[in-house]
Amino acid sequence: MENSPLEILKKYWGYDGFRPLQEDIIRSVLEGKDTLALMPTGGGKSICYQVPALCREGICIVVSPLIALMKDQVENLKQRNIPAEAIYSGMHYRDIDRILDNCVYGNIKLLYLSPERLTTELARVRIQKMKASLLAVDEAHCVSQWGYDFRPPYLQIAEMREVLPGVPILALTATATPEVARDIQEKLAFRQENLLQKSFERPNLSYSVLHEEDKLKKLAEILHRVPGSGIVYVRSRRRTKEIARYLQRQKIRADFYHAGLDTEERSRKQEEWMNNKSRVVVSTNAFGMGIDKPDVRVVVHMELPDSLEAYFQEAGRAGRDGRKSYAVLLYNDSDRQNLERRFEQSFPGLKEVQRVYRALGSYFQLATGSGEGQSFDFEIVEFARNFQIKIVQAYSCLKILEQAGWIVLTDAVFVPSSLMIKVSKDALYDYQLRHPKMDRLLKAILRTYQGAFNHPINLREGQLARFLKMPVSELRSALQKLASDGIVDYLPQKDTPQIIFIRERVDADNLLIGRDLYNFRKNRQYERIKTAIAYAETPICRSRQLLAYFGQADAPKCGICDVCTGRTRTKLDNESFSKYREKIERLLAEEPLSLEQIIESFAPRRQEEVLKTLEYLIDEGVIAERKDHKLSWKSTS
Repeated sequence: MENSPLEILKKYWGYDGFRPLQEDIIRSVLEGKDTLALMPTGGGKSICYQVPALCREGICIVVSPLIALMKDQVENLKQRNIPAEAIYSGMHYRDIDRILDNCVYGNIKLLYLSPERLTTELARVRIQKMKASLLAVDEAHCVSQWGYDFRPPYLQIAEMREVLPGVPILALTATATPEVARDIQEKLAFRQENLLQKSFERPNLSYSVLHEEDKLKKLAEILHRVPGSGIVYVRSRRRTKEIARYLQRQKIRADFYHAGLDTEERSRKQEEWMNNKSRVVVSTNAFGMGIDKPDVRVVVHMELPDSLEAYFQEAGRAGRDGRKSYAVLLYNDSDRQNLERRFEQSFPGLKEVQRVYRALGSYFQLATGSGEGQSFDFEIVEFARNFQIKIVQAYSCLKILEQAGWIVLTDAVFVPSSLMIKVSKDALYDYQLRHPKMDRLLKAILRTYQGAFNHPINLREGQLARFLKMPVSELRSALQKLASDGIVDYLPQKDTPQIIFIRERVDADNLLIGRDLYNFRKNRQYERIKTAIAYAETPICRSRQLLAYFGQADAPKCGICDVCTGRTRTKLDNESFSKYREKIERLLAEEPLSLEQIIESFAPRRQEEVLKTLEYLIDEGVIAERKDHKLSWKSTS
């Protein structure tokens, strides 16, 4: 007999009730409906597919591009005695084969896959044999070319509908504008439009943009004034360390975090912050994804992100417990210039892209016509140095190759050491007698890890080295010696990003980068940057601006942002107001215009006052915002 969703929630998670919208989404999925769920960061998206997976017979297949998040979720599910597995780039073929077999013949309830792994021939054949109950697509905005993080492999997810006839799709995202929401449903071949959306409004979260020349001084002031846990976002790895040290000198318990740290160090820093041993983490955007710490009181951005989607998601990590919290953007004139400069660097010409693609082939020694479906460890610093390419230029070219569907560039992937004993117990005992230096190591492995004679086991090299009181390098040498002596199969651990070739390598001169798609992506990114800058420079309620961007045009003023509380003021006399109102009415009488188009119709020195006039007119209901975000004058007749 099937358990109800509430019984499952109580049994495995210990909660007495669902959060808003979760139950509606779960009911929709269990009724067999394709469903798009829009829930803000921290809204509990994973519960929406994990609970239905346990309500029904069969397996739920979860597609996600975030490898670290997949691994965390699988670990958390296993701790709740829910059988789950993940497959991603960098894994050994035998491990992938074993996991897929367990999904077909075992009792696995959730299988996590990266999108490029989902549509491989190996996965398709095995998935066809699975009794699938649900296909969940996380970070679903990646399927839309209108979105800020488009990934071509997501476009192939709809092909799995032929392999899984009748299986409903649940698409989930925290950040989608109305046009992206429509595009997601179309690209995933929804049988019928079905959007369930939770309001993006966060009444407890105060958004502020503070125009500051001395950002470090203001940061310390904020953290001294706002007690509790915090995150500070910066763009460069170097700055994470510099700012953390500055905060430490200000008597603030701060640490730094970025993707360049090794796995154990990242885990330690994250755990210390989660347990409040460190109060503030200064990080690149590598930090926070999938971390459920409800009591973050403040998130500070030291620079303006490239899009409101990214800002909203990162700022939304504050105040998940519903208590008053703060999202602060520290902004000055150089931010606009830096953002526009980075935009130009992000779209290099075709010759530069061809050069990087040719270098990739040489770097991995790939012949023309080979490489399709293969993944390789990739160190961008080493790559750029070998071929004398600037790192920023190399990264930008790689992202263009990714969006054109040639490669996938993953985040750092931690794959633990794999070891299996190849010889019999008698032969192993004989080896231990003849090699007493290896005896202690082999005994430690046999005592600590079960099943090494029957299947590959995962070793935590750092943990094992500490237990044996020996350097990790010495441990690895010993394991390699065991492998060369034919005693074990040993694959060393790794923690590097991956390059996956989606298509076979071609001669760089024949590399096709669709000019129309390139220009489309470039124009969309420029629009996102302009919108982000407008958010920072427009003295209109911050919450209203964000909600309008995500399709909630009639949201009320929040009353707690820097604009609503009077921190950011624009003085405006009655005569000026009347003059600006008259011109705005004339402009909108001709045609609906965007906020930027209206502002550009006035002299630069008047634009701040014009923005204030527009705020009053929108508040009074004289001006309405349409679905395409353009403004129109409401007729009084």
